[in-house]
Amino acid sequence: MAFGHDMAQTSLGDHLRRIRDGLLSSRRFQRLAAAFLLTRPIARRRAADLFDLCAGFVYSQVLVVCVRLRLFQQLRPGPLTAAALAARASIPPDAMGVLLEAAAALRLLERREERYGLGPLGAAILGNPGIAAMVEHHAALYADLSDPVAFLREDACGCRLSSYWPYATGDAVGLTREAVSPYTALMSASQPMVAEMVLGAYSFRKHRCLLDIGGGDGSFLVSVSQVAPKLELKLLDLPEVAAIARDKLCTAGLASRATVIGGDFLKTPLPQGADVISLIRVVHDHDDEVVLDLFTRIRNALPPDGALVIGEPMSASRGGADALSAYFALYLLAMGSGRPRSFVALQRLLSRSGFSDVRDRPTRIPLIASVIVARR
Repeated sequence: MAFGHDMAQTSLGDHLRRIRDGLLSSRRFQRLAAAFLLTRPIARRRAADLFDLCAGFVYSQVLVVCVRLRLFQQLRPGPLTAAALAARASIPPDAMGVLLEAAAALRLLERREERYGLGPLGAAILGNPGIAAMVEHHAALYADLSDPVAFLREDACGCRLSSYWPYATGDAVGLTREAVSPYTALMSASQPMVAEMVLGAYSFRKHRCLLDIGGGDGSFLVSVSQVAPKLELKLLDLPEVAAIARDKLCTAGLASRATVIGGDFLKTPLPQGADVISLIRVVHDHDDEVVLDLFTRIRNALPPDGALVIGEPMSASRGGADALSAYFALYLLAMGSGRPRSFVALQRLLSRSGFSDVRDRPTRIPLIASVIVARR
């Protein structure tokens, strides 16, 4: 009976969706909705959403130009005229005027009589250098998506983005410090935003030793050290990345309380002794079987009262139908490994690996990072 009831619900849901789809795809219904007073706001919003989807690449390129010309930095002291900005950039005044008006329409800039100043989004980018770093980094992704149908039909591991992250597929043999430096620097630039979300959702002060797996150049440990001054710090990453982290932690004055271990966390035994382990923007870079194995090994490395803290952007629980999932699904496909996951999906993997207490911790801006805490 329950099975028949579920089938009836599914059939009814499908029937209602077919009615909805038929109405929304009808040009006559679209005209009526735009004319009727009560449905007019919805029709206008849908039209604007569709236009944004069509124009999204143009919007992104306006942002790219603003970043590459350092317009936000130039306007930090105050507004400038279009002519002054054109002269500085060696761009014809008419073309600069088009760019500035487009940037103002996107709230990156603001027109102030005959001059242009920072808009609310442009000012926000100044306060988050990691955003500008990601904008520059997207050039490789845009190149991979220049023919999106071919991109989906071919092997994504041959993309420019996957070569930018040379250890995406787990092959770390023969890597040099120069090979890992670009991606490590990119993660470091955006790490402060992520660390702020994680540290606002979970306190490390109650622990005695933290192991940050895949910790990059040590930026997260530096942030943790400032709020948990008695915490012993450990970092595990590839030897070439670990060398960069060792220099950074030494410069930050943490040489006496931080231990850096060079190794491939996908293959080598995990260091012992930590009562809390962190995975910051690591899990979504890997496929399920790799993540399940890593979770299992982490659980075995933790003491009975130990905790695993995961911090990264997560897709919505409602089937992943959100903008973050759309972005990361293609980005990680181009990388050659991983996928975005919801809290429910990660909870299942953690439970399968032996964790019994898995909870999500609210963050101020989930788009930047959500947090999961799992205990043995």
